[in-house]
Amino acid sequence: MSENCSHNCSECGSECSERTAPQSMIEPLNKNSSVKKVIGVVSGKGGVGKSLVTSMLAVLTQRKGYQAAILDADITGPSIPKVFGIHDRAVGSEDGILPAVTKCGTKIMSINLLLDHEGDPVVWRGPVIAGAVKQFWTDVNWGDVDYMFVDMPPGTGDVPLTVFQSLPIDGIIVVASPQELVEMIVEKAVRMADMMHVPVLGLVENMAYFECPTCHDRHFIFGQSHIAELAARFQIGSTAQIPIDPALASLCDQGSMEAFTGGWLDQILQTITK
Repeated sequence: MSENCSHNCSECGSECSERTAPQSMIEPLNKNSSVKKVIGVVSGKGGVGKSLVTSMLAVLTQRKGYQAAILDADITGPSIPKVFGIHDRAVGSEDGILPAVTKCGTKIMSINLLLDHEGDPVVWRGPVIAGAVKQFWTDVNWGDVDYMFVDMPPGTGDVPLTVFQSLPIDGIIVVASPQELVEMIVEKAVRMADMMHVPVLGLVENMAYFECPTCHDRHFIFGQSHIAELAARFQIGSTAQIPIDPALASLCDQGSMEAFTGGWLDQILQTITK
């Protein structure tokens, strides 16, 4: 060992007897839980429908006979409980916090299930938020889960980094909108996944078009789609487009997401479950 050793083996190229292998930062799952696959749903910016895609994928997975779960990592902007019509507080036992369960069986944990009032703001600093996300993994008694979908907050800050480093993410789905700016936003999300050595399984373009209910012509309200070009550039095999659909928005507002119909995410779902 050199007298100038910094004791940070990850940044040192020397070989010596004191050298240690990099240590995994993955947090241990709750001892009473088993999760086969963890899929992150990410976006480079807010307001593009990440929570919508997360909930739709969980519903579709559950319909295929798998046990689905959602870990709502968007601590300051949680919306998952609302779209499923869940308003009761979570309860705990000696085995951990028990997730809420939707009418069709999807398991959910969100900060809104732990607040005194679901409208209370979460005014926490980054490390505290990151700690809460870890606890959703370590302290919640998830039971047996086939596919867990993690609804991440937008961007590439503290919480997305915590999820990538602390949970065994098997792949991510990137959600975007049709605007010209989206190329840069998608690139940031894809590059972060690459830095974390996590594969990008699919790209979803939300609010892609509006289909007239009378003539069935498609109108590109937010501009022409760029999903094919983006998928080719970033070598993403599975893509999907979700239209602007008032009926879908109404189901979210009513807490009836499990009643939605539509095959927009079928290709993405096939990639996840293959």
